[in-house]
Amino acid sequence: MTQASVPQSQRFPSYSRGIWAHVPDELWNDAQWQLRHGIRTMKELGEYLELTDSERAGIQFATHSRLALLITPYFFTLIDKDDSECPIRKQVIPRVDEAFQDPQEMEDPCGEDKDMVVPGLVHRYPDRALMLVTNRCASYCRHCTRSRGVSGIGPKRLTLDLPAALDYLRRTPQIRDVLLSGGDPLLLSDQKLNSILTELRKIPHIEILRIGSRVPIFLPQRITPNLCCMLRTHAPLLISIHTNHPRELTQESRLALARLADAGIPLGNQSVLLKGINDSLSIQRELVHKLLMCRVKPYYLYQCDLIKGSSHFRTSIQTGLDIIAGLRGFTSGYAVPQYVLDGPGGGGKIPLNPPYIVEQTAQQTTLTNYQGKQFIYPEPRERSIQERNALMSSLQEATSTHP
Repeated sequence: MTQASVPQSQRFPSYSRGIWAHVPDELWNDAQWQLRHGIRTMKELGEYLELTDSERAGIQFATHSRLALLITPYFFTLIDKDDSECPIRKQVIPRVDEAFQDPQEMEDPCGEDKDMVVPGLVHRYPDRALMLVTNRCASYCRHCTRSRGVSGIGPKRLTLDLPAALDYLRRTPQIRDVLLSGGDPLLLSDQKLNSILTELRKIPHIEILRIGSRVPIFLPQRITPNLCCMLRTHAPLLISIHTNHPRELTQESRLALARLADAGIPLGNQSVLLKGINDSLSIQRELVHKLLMCRVKPYYLYQCDLIKGSSHFRTSIQTGLDIIAGLRGFTSGYAVPQYVLDGPGGGGKIPLNPPYIVEQTAQQTTLTNYQGKQFIYPEPRERSIQERNALMSSLQEATSTHP
């Protein structure tokens, strides 16, 4: 049976609640209940599944010096407890590998701190700014780029000086696009988030507001009709979600994304290429197809940043190039994300593409398509004044001869 022939109810399953089967629907579907009952300690986690020695050592190390452990009950139900290599499990449960630090790894691999113009506001690109509105997430990804400052465990604290950030934005008219991130902005209360968005909307030169969030995946219960109604009032507003594996797209997450899409909010997805989790063409193809069915455009596929303790997650760049080459031409263009790498230390996003250009000269460009076949595209040639005059004369002559 092909992927496309599988019934949608099976492609977007709702997993068993397991040990939470007794919890009433009204509690299970309440985001605050999910957050209050998040799994935070090795003792709790060990009661729910059998931990490996690597996981025990990883939890002991990471949660004391790097990044907290937190998994919502909902997201925990997606873990295959009988598979220590489950792609969901590897994303949220620390392993001893986090204690290995390559000398080339960095606390701030994207160089955000050096471009932080006021606490919590990063201005790197000419017309865009990044506002870090919170240091909390619904669950913590072990490959987190900002592990230095989220969760309260790392060496720094990401904090936002909102009045100073708003003042800077008002005084910087070239900024037309503001991205809210963190932490996860959708963990803020409706009132707090609305207040921030309202202040940003008062700034005349800010055209676009964006939110980066993994809440629709970690905590879909948070995407309520009231939240969507509030977000809709701040259009044009776009949301980039973070989904790494097709298993993360369930009935619950699909409903949350449908609510956002129905509110007129354009949705894009940002994935991180992760070794042993989504570094195969088949997994990526299934992921992007499911995203489109959820009305989410696959936007970016990120090469994993040089985060401290992340070497076990990182693939070669060639792996990503091969995946893009395997998607391009073999599925719809809407399904193909842009593969990018954040230049280590603050270079910004650098697009990475398979080598479609074989050779370039002043006269022509030789290209290869998705099948490996070569095609020649001639470069446009400037016509000389003599050629243009001769052409005009011949046209005039033809017109006079045949009125």
